[in-house]
Amino acid sequence: MTLLAVDIGNAHTQLGLLRDGDVLADWRVSTDERRTADEWAIMLRGLLLERLAEVTGIAVCSTVPAVLSEWREMLTGHFPERPHVIVEPGVRTGVAIQMDNPREVGTDRICNALAASTRYGGPCLVVDFGGTATTFDVVNAGGAYVGGAIAPGIELALSGLGRRNAQLREVELGRPRTAIAKNTVEALQSGIVFGVAAQVEGLVLRMIAELGVPRTDVEVIATGHLASFVVDVMSDSGIFTESAPWLTLQGLELIYLRNS
Repeated sequence: MTLLAVDIGNAHTQLGLLRDGDVLADWRVSTDERRTADEWAIMLRGLLLERLAEVTGIAVCSTVPAVLSEWREMLTGHFPERPHVIVEPGVRTGVAIQMDNPREVGTDRICNALAASTRYGGPCLVVDFGGTATTFDVVNAGGAYVGGAIAPGIELALSGLGRRNAQLREVELGRPRTAIAKNTVEALQSGIVFGVAAQVEGLVLRMIAELGVPRTDVEVIATGHLASFVVDVMSDSGIFTESAPWLTLQGLELIYLRNS
């Protein structure tokens, strides 16, 4: 089986071809709410080309309702011969969600929790570095999702400083040379990258303490397309035990298998 897994985020949509947990190919495109079902179908065929014939199923999770609506229409109208699973209430995930309102938990976070607990065991903690949000998701030893946190994403913070401050400008996201910067560009990069690193370390340690288990018993997994910027500068801290860039897509494959 070759699965097309699709994670529709607020800023970007990540797509991957998966087989038995291995990512054979991947793409990342902008998430445009104005794009119609027909336009998504054209883009999908253009990305996959001859590999479209390999696809035997499609799994989708989304944090953007308007885009998900177009994907529903596209899947039924353009690819009716391929079975698909959309992660939403009523779909079997195998993850017990111990939240005040389980329906509030983003489906991408459920995918992360399932993939992390399946691949690495529990207790575990996933830090997903997206552009608009950095999310923290905690799974206990029994594989249940027990909660987490949401912080502003790296790209959102960087662009926000440039837009809201007359003396600052938007700069390229890059690893700063030092924490003590000598110019405005590097000062912005230092504040964002090292600032996020400090935030992540503090939150992860606080969450592990609240779990009431030894730090060495908890797998801490970094994922998301911006993870490398922060993981590199945190290498000496030993916070992260694993780096799994395709965790959400791998979770989508697990959920597809449970429901196909």
